[in-house]
This record gives sequence, C-alpha cells and structure tokens, in this order.
Amino acid sequence: MTPARPGIRKATAAALALGLSAALAACSGDGGGNGGNGGDAAGHGGVPKLSVSGAYLPRPPMTDMAAGFLTVRNTGGAADELTSVTTPLAAEVTLHSTEGTRMKQVGSLDVPANGRLDLSSGGDHLMLTNLTHRPKVGEKVTFTLHFATSDPIEIKVPVEPTTYRPKD
Repeated sequence: MTPARPGIRKATAAALALGLSAALAACSGDGGGNGGNGGDAAGHGGVPKLSVSGAYLPRPPMTDMAAGFLTVRNTGGAADELTSVTTPLAAEVTLHSTEGTRMKQVGSLDVPANGRLDLSSGGDHLMLTNLTHRPKVGEKVTFTLHFATSDPIEIKVPVEPTTYRPKD
C-alpha cells in the first residue's frame, strides 16, 4: 500500500488547502459592504482605514505630462494597495516606484497596515500623461484613488508652482 500513500497525502493536502482558503476568504470580508474604509465595528482593526493628505501637483513644465504627490495613511489593522488613480486632467495616470535612481511603472503600491504610502518628489509618484490642458497655479484638480479592497477616495489636488517642495 505504499504507492497509494502519496495520492492520499495529495488529496488530504488539497482538501486542507481548500478549507483554509474558504476560511481565509470568510474572514477577509468586512461585512459592511463599504470596501473596508469605514473601520471595524467590532474593534478588531482587521480592515484598512485610509485617508489622504499632503496632495499636490507641481505645475508641469510641459503641456502633456505631469507628476502627482500625496500621502495615503492607513490607521487600520489590514494592508491595502493603491491600484490606480483617475483624473479628468489626464488620459492616463500610472503608478511609479523609485528605487535609488531607477524608476519603473508598477501595477500597484502597498499601503501597509498602521502605516502609510508616501508619493513624493524623487520617490514613488504618479505620472499623468496626455493632459487635457496645462493646469495653472492655484487650480484644483480632482483625483480619484482606487484601492484593492477599500472604497475609492476622491480628493481635490492643488496645483503648486513648478519648483514647490512641501515642508516636512
């Protein structure tokens, strides 16, 4: 019966994996239908709780491309991911990760539990391409941030001078 044991082990492992997957899926729902943005009513902190601050868009020197910066804070007990950003100002907004001097487009950026995602000049950032117009200093641009689990967040982003750098 030794040859049958590997088959039994595989079947048992598959059943355990399926059961574990179902249990994890059941635990990951917040039950509130709000995408996890409203906090955990039971006080467990097992959902993301996101807010956005410090957003700005330097006035682009070119008419077709701009960069955007902001901070997403997560005071919840579960991580999330920024998956996309939309704005009427640009046909496309891409997420960029920067390591050292290397920049690359990515599909998402992590927002850690009880942490934050900083999009800043010289670091991770948003690239807006195919602008509808070159925004002026003082203009407010609507951004909608989309997340893997949380509800979208809409913000008004001020256009600052091209050389603007926020104070820490």
